[in-house]
Amino acid sequence: MAATGKGPLAGVRVVELAGIGPGPFAAMLLGDLGADVVRVDRPGGAGLGIDPAYDLTNRNKRSVLLDLKADGGPERVLDLVERADILIEGYRPGVAERLGIGPEECLARNPRLVYGRMTGWGQEGPLADSAGHDIAYIAVTGTLSMIGKAGEPPVVPANLVGDYAGGSLYLVVGVLAALHHARAEGGAGQVVDAAITDGSAHLATMIHGMMAAGGWQDRRGANLLDGGCPFYGTYETADGQYMAVGALEQRFYDEFITLLGISDTVPARKDFDRWDELRAAVAARFKERTRADWTAVFEGSDACVAPVLSLREAPAHPHLAARATFTEHGGITQPAPAPRFSATPGAVTRPPARPGADTGEVARDWDVPSIRTDHDDRGTR
Repeated sequence: MAATGKGPLAGVRVVELAGIGPGPFAAMLLGDLGADVVRVDRPGGAGLGIDPAYDLTNRNKRSVLLDLKADGGPERVLDLVERADILIEGYRPGVAERLGIGPEECLARNPRLVYGRMTGWGQEGPLADSAGHDIAYIAVTGTLSMIGKAGEPPVVPANLVGDYAGGSLYLVVGVLAALHHARAEGGAGQVVDAAITDGSAHLATMIHGMMAAGGWQDRRGANLLDGGCPFYGTYETADGQYMAVGALEQRFYDEFITLLGISDTVPARKDFDRWDELRAAVAARFKERTRADWTAVFEGSDACVAPVLSLREAPAHPHLAARATFTEHGGITQPAPAPRFSATPGAVTRPPARPGADTGEVARDWDVPSIRTDHDDRGTR
């Protein structure tokens, strides 16, 4: 099957130059939305060494194997680019240019191409050529400084805030906006410079506004949304599990303390000087019963309380199960495509692409015979 055939991006062709982290996730998202994503893998793999069969960020893609440093390698990539709408690469600045597949060469072959560049530091600036990872990018933007308890080191939010929220999602927004421009009358292709630092900083726009207005302190664990508030945080239960509380509005808070059984014994929520007392009362009460007990107590209420589930537990949550938030494909339970579309729904239609497994199929479907090798898949899958 050439493209997924499903989703609002059906018919859009994407070339992904293999990398790790936010680039592959962005390309996966485009594939989830129906784009025909061809990943250009290189001999030896992209870096992390995960078994390709379990690399879910390569689902809904096809793979061709090309050596970009070999004679004719860059030219074969340009043959694909000529037939593509979007290209995604995550090299350090200047690498694609040195390989002969930079924006100048690609846009010369395809003037309407959207050339998406995914980096941590961006294409320019003092650190542009420096190595880095998610944690460093969110560190310098101030984003990491907000996460964690007061008086303790910042808490690392996996690589979700930097790589995927500040990186992948901004890249996808950027390339789709640029594609819209390229397809408009008088439009043309262009380069999208998506830097994780830029996106991670942008995510905190509301917080900067609150800080300017005096409604946010520039320190951890001292604010309404960062754990400083006793009715917005997590609490341990009797069985060592946790419940998440987000009862910010007065009516939700009233229902929360009523169902918790402490409404007659705690200070007023606006008595900031007694927040430590309120927090201690809430914590002590949660420790009296198990997570399952408290889940039953708050189920169906407007108290804004939920159990903290593990990754393995989450798919079985009744609400997520009812919405099919997770799906099973190829024997692997995984998050389903998001967001949802009423007329053009996305779907998981292909398992993670195996490096080079689809070379013959892509050569045929995209009419690019130059990429075919003696070891291609000859169209089988």
